[in-house]
Amino acid sequence: MSQTLPQGFQMRHPMMDDLKAVHSVITTSDLAYHGSADITLEELRTSWITPTFNLQQDAWLLAERGGQVIGYASAGEQEHARMYSEIFVLPEYSRLGLQDHLLAQVEQWAQEQVPQARPDARVALSCFIAQYDEQGGLSLQRHGFKEIRRSWNMEITMNEAPAAPEWPACITVRTFRPGDERAVFDTHDEAFHDHWGYMPGNFERWKHWTIERESFDPTLWFLAYEGDQIAGVSLCVYREKLGWVDILAVLRPWRRAGLGKALLQHSFGEFYQRGTRTVGLGVDAQNLTGATRLYERVGMHVARVYINYEKELRAGVELSTQELVS
Repeated sequence: MSQTLPQGFQMRHPMMDDLKAVHSVITTSDLAYHGSADITLEELRTSWITPTFNLQQDAWLLAERGGQVIGYASAGEQEHARMYSEIFVLPEYSRLGLQDHLLAQVEQWAQEQVPQARPDARVALSCFIAQYDEQGGLSLQRHGFKEIRRSWNMEITMNEAPAAPEWPACITVRTFRPGDERAVFDTHDEAFHDHWGYMPGNFERWKHWTIERESFDPTLWFLAYEGDQIAGVSLCVYREKLGWVDILAVLRPWRRAGLGKALLQHSFGEFYQRGTRTVGLGVDAQNLTGATRLYERVGMHVARVYINYEKELRAGVELSTQELVS
């Protein structure tokens, strides 16, 4: 497959000055394929300044000779074994094969990670794309990627106050306080051990994405306790005008007792009181713990679908969670 860009285009690594232009590419793509945007400017900036992310190594953009940014790709890794990427090309340019050129850069980057992974580890590269991004899907298929999973954004629009939560016996709930950081991270990490694709989290990276963000609001983080033990959390944020349940996590001993539902309804109620009528969250469509059924029971619906494509770069022992282990 030719790696020569069509005449009139150039590829380079982005700079911070490109932030708004890249955000515009992503947002324009989201509007075309979903009807609404799915990433804020702050979220993209947070991604770019993550300590483990290097703009000059882990991201690429495509521009016309005149300077307009029309495509973007980025990549990241966990233990150099589970790698993930995203690729965007403005829809009006999508039939020029430009995705292939960005994907070639991502694959070259991924191949450089393989020797750094644990010797016996399976190494794979994944890429999430919008369900209706037909040209993106064809590009991934041309490069040997296969669909392995889907994820959903689910939403609820509340025309009236949501039902009050019914808390399980002995459960109390409060908002985040300084000093809770490690306990909340540990709860999140332990609960997500039962989610497909889980690999151990990194506390410093987690802080960067949560409590160190300019928009962090501790009054939207709800911690459920039994005694002095956290049983579950609902960590919420705003994404522009949309309320967002960023993390809903319940530890095993407290599952199937109504705690997840109560935390979700408590979160809905708080957003409603603040004047926010639409609340969303993201979920693995084949979630191992049955979360999608809970979300449907409380009135949420699928608002958008992402397809996860994967390409195995080296066979070996799978390091991430693939199924529930009792």
